[in-house]
Parts: sequence; C-alpha cells; structure tokens
Amino acid sequence: MNLLPRTARLPLSRRHAECALVIACAGLLSACASRGYDTDNPDWAQAGMPPAPKSTEQDKEWEETAVPPPPAFSESRLLPIAMPPYMTLKFGVDPNTIAITKDGIVRYVVVAQNRAGGAVNAFYEGVRCSTAEMKSYARYNNGAWQETKSPEWKRVKDMNSSYVPALTSQGLCRGNAPRSSVNEMVQNIRNPLRELP
Repeated sequence: MNLLPRTARLPLSRRHAECALVIACAGLLSACASRGYDTDNPDWAQAGMPPAPKSTEQDKEWEETAVPPPPAFSESRLLPIAMPPYMTLKFGVDPNTIAITKDGIVRYVVVAQNRAGGAVNAFYEGVRCSTAEMKSYARYNNGAWQETKSPEWKRVKDMNSSYVPALTSQGLCRGNAPRSSVNEMVQNIRNPLRELP
C-alpha cells in the first residue's frame, strides 16, 4: 500500500507542469483583477469597449439643470420606436428634439398615435441613463402643451409604458451613460442593435 499522496507519486516532470499551470492561472486571474475590469458589465471582455460608468458618491450632489420649454416637433420627422406587434399604439421620436445636457440627461419629444392614424399625443421627457430613471415634463394634447405639475424621476423598469424602456435601450443609453452623440442615438433608433443588457 502506497501512503504517498497521489501528486507525490506522479513523475517529477508532470508535477512541475501541474504546478506551473496553477501558478500561471493564478497570475492571469490577478492580472485581470488588477486591470479593474467590471465583470458586472457584459462589455468588459469586449476589446475596445470600456465599461459604462457607474453611479458614484458624486451623484449624491447631482442637481438637474433648468428645463427649457418643450421643443417644436413634427410628425413627418418621427423615427419609429420598435415595439411589440400587439401594441395598439405606435410611438416615434422626433430626432430634432433630442438633446444631451451637461448633467447627463437626454431630453426628447416622443409622439404616440393609434395605428389607424388620428389622435396624436406627445410627451416631453428626460432620461437619466446613470440611474435608469425618466421624468415627464409636459404633455401635448389638443394642439397645446400642458406642463406636468410636479414632475418626478421614476425608475424606467417601473413604468407602465413600454416605449420608455424600448427607447432607452434601443437608442438613448449605452449601459449607465448616454450614447456619445445625438447622431449615434438617431442611428441606433433607426437600426436598433440587440445589445447585451
């Protein structure tokens, strides 16, 4: 009966190879950890795609900039938001109304219409990608804007309307940050990419 551990019974060269493999794996793991990759973000392993920024302590001091009046919109310019086919309403965003503010908010006008045409409602809204929240500033109905009395930030995932999460994921946000430009947002709304969440 051999009382030596199994690894001690291996030929010397094989034991050295196993030890070298363990050391190499440990070195690789520590190198990855030291580079600061964000493994919560599926983009972390993609070459050339840094992780999207996360909320920080500075966000506690964040204040929203003054909200300008709703911009003029046109039904003829609307970019359709890809929605499930069972939806009775169709939604579109006017690209000329999209603006990225210095405080990281993306503001826009979205228009809702029934599929047969007819009644038009529009909403002037803002999305804060860093916290996945949205705010409705005003509603357009019967040819006039009515400001929201007490607009509040609401979590996108808690919204009853499915166009807000669709618009943010298809075009406005990339992870926890706005896309780099309005042009990039417009291109993504026109050709929505199925990105990793």
